[in-house]
Amino acid sequence: MHPSHCRIRGIVIVNSARTRPMSRVFAAVFACVATLAAAQAANAFTFFDVVKRARGLSAERYVAPANAGPEALRALNFGRYQQIQHHHERYLWSEDKGNFQLKYNHPGMQFSVPVRVNIVEEDGVKEAAFDPALFDYGNLEIDREAMKGLGFAGFRILNAINSPDKPDDEIASFLGATYFRMIGRGQWYGASARGLAIDTALPSGEQFPRFTEFWIVHPAPDAEAVVLYALMDSPSVTGAFRFEIRPGEDTVADVQSQLFFRSQVGKLGIAPLTSMFLYGSNQPSPTPNFRPELHDSDGLAIRSGNGELLWRPLNNPRRLSVSSFQITNPKGFGLMQRGRGFARYEDLEDRYELRPSVWIEPLGDWGKGRVELVEIPTADETNDNIVSFWVPEQMPAAGTPLRLNYRIYWTRNDIAFHDPNLSWVSQTRRSPGEVRGDDLIRRPDGTVALRVDFRGTVLEDLDPASAVVAEVSSNGNAEIVENRVVRNPATRGFRLILKVKPTDATKPTELRAFLRVGEMTLSEVWSYQLPANE
Repeated sequence: MHPSHCRIRGIVIVNSARTRPMSRVFAAVFACVATLAAAQAANAFTFFDVVKRARGLSAERYVAPANAGPEALRALNFGRYQQIQHHHERYLWSEDKGNFQLKYNHPGMQFSVPVRVNIVEEDGVKEAAFDPALFDYGNLEIDREAMKGLGFAGFRILNAINSPDKPDDEIASFLGATYFRMIGRGQWYGASARGLAIDTALPSGEQFPRFTEFWIVHPAPDAEAVVLYALMDSPSVTGAFRFEIRPGEDTVADVQSQLFFRSQVGKLGIAPLTSMFLYGSNQPSPTPNFRPELHDSDGLAIRSGNGELLWRPLNNPRRLSVSSFQITNPKGFGLMQRGRGFARYEDLEDRYELRPSVWIEPLGDWGKGRVELVEIPTADETNDNIVSFWVPEQMPAAGTPLRLNYRIYWTRNDIAFHDPNLSWVSQTRRSPGEVRGDDLIRRPDGTVALRVDFRGTVLEDLDPASAVVAEVSSNGNAEIVENRVVRNPATRGFRLILKVKPTDATKPTELRAFLRVGEMTLSEVWSYQLPANE
């Protein structure tokens, strides 16, 4: 019975053969009352309850969390930690036979600070109690008694996203600080998102806010989305978050956030994304490796408020690099994995071509600010060394909350977020520049050679007689030795051939280029940085 059907203003019981028996009348009344009560209980906990808690928390002194659990758990390496698995038959909501299930992450390794997890049911909010019996510990020798009441490290949301016969494929994971990851159909986990980034890449050091408590709404069996709330805490900022997650070909999450400030923040990173780039076509591996490329993302894409599209290939620099892109009211940005062919990676175990691109779409106007890209040196693929986020130009006044909402897409359909009237950069390749001598032997000439491939229907449909050229500029730290555009018959696109000579190799060189024919722009903007001392 739907609550809207229970509009009982009064009941008159008449002793008549035409009236329903009294027992049936009272049964109907009780059914309506029960339905209304359940609906009210389900709606009794909302985003504004989390907002109230975050606001109150911001007025209190920050208390740093303490590690919990036995030392035996904290000392686990990754391989041994992976032995701890949630029993399949104990997944939450598995008895519903619905679209979603839930499993918990056990504390261990660096995930030793527990979070409080609550389940919002029709009859109220109930805290999920930790129980060692939920888990299989493999061959680990750990005292089960010492873990009672320990708490969970996080949780994972499951769905039959790939096959109706497999209802427990993961679609989302919330584990560690404010980190979370999601995947769509046929995808493998790759880049991560975070609730907030504070003072990233500042000399003062970065703060890592953490989600301290979650409320997960028990979805109806036929629900196509799952809703959860999170309370965030940190020395400088508290926050309330609402996530509505819809799995599919692209898994999409709508995020509602409200932040409260305990103290001034040096740099506030909104909708932060974190990824890994070890090497790629624009920066080959310095040592032999059977994998031609190794990265979760290969570029930063930005759609500015005026519609300009920008593509920035990623680097693994020798020193920390921070790049900023000033924008008013961004339409979107994301860390993308445009390289989709298996031959780009040749990795059967990690399937990098199946890692999702992650695109942030602001909901509403975000005003003036910048998209910032942080590239951190790394020697292996175990470190996430790429960070990107939005930095607002104006911070709210003391006591004023900051409200920002956005949508996150986890997708392999990268071109769907592109302007169909413009071509896009499919790859950037870099090598030492060469010159061919009279003897036809190529020899280094002291330049850096770049090959940038542009693809798209706008190029495929172009009149063959069109004179396509590239507008190329730099930050003044390079001489443009060669700038030439040629057709690429293999892709039906065009290739930009560049040779540049950095003026000062101890400083980064910034390059920008786009294709045009006459006054018509044909491509997005390729924005590339040659890191210092490369």
